Amino acid sequence: ATVEKQLDEGLVLYEYKHRPQSMIYILKIDPGNYDFRLFNAKEAKTDIQTAREWAGHGQLTGVVNAGMFQQDYRTHVGYMKHYDYYNNTYISKDNCMVAFNRKDSTVKPFQIIDLKCQDWEQLRDQYHTFIQGIRMIDCHQKNRWSQQEKKWSMVVIGMDKQGNALFIFSRYPYTVHDFINILLAHPVGIYNAMYLEGGPEASLFLDHPKASLELFGSYETGFMENDDNDRAWPIPNVIGFVKK
Repeated sequence: ATVEKQLDEGLVLYEYKHRPQSMIYILKIDPGNYDFRLFNAKEAKTDIQTAREWAGHGQLTGVVNAGMFQQDYRTHVGYMKHYDYYNNTYISKDNCMVAFNRKDSTVKPFQIIDLKCQDWEQLRDQYHTFIQGIRMIDCHQKNRWSQQEKKWSMVVIGMDKQGNALFIFSRYPYTVHDFINILLAHPVGIYNAMYLEGGPEASLFLDHPKASLELFGSYETGFMENDDNDRAWPIPNVIGFVKK
């Protein structure tokens, strides 16, 4: 069962009880009403912070991880560009690119570019902000993650068929393959999706008069095999949004 909460024009929270012990949160954000922001500790020359702290730092309504990072706790695993600043110039083998801060209105204000379906060479000059990551759902709404035994809490960024951004969080651990199938079956109408983070570092924060959330993961196979995590972990890179 899903509870739908209209928080504001262009902002909807879905609370989806998938199992008695599993609540999946989907925050739908209309890029016509909200602007997206990338904050990263390397560019800001700050310490890593929790999602709540990043939200306060940037006066953001909501925040999720901006993907996985390297062992220096600063550098994104793939390509990350923010205006003139490059957190990482390396384009990895991963097949997704979140794009926002468009240069003009010839492109969507927000999109998740599928590097196997779309023309990256043309699109790479159309936005100021790019964040690369692992493709979960492709442009044909196909599950791109093979089944495995490992499971974990996770946070995901998606786009629906109307072009809204979706911030998606589950503390309850799933295999990524199974979680993708759950999202594909949900009536939110997901178009494509990119993996952000798993385990205790997976975070979703929302500060709105009609709903407040500070969500963080716990379980991760081979790392933290329990549901005991009771605090938000600091993270280096976040995607946030703010009302226009």
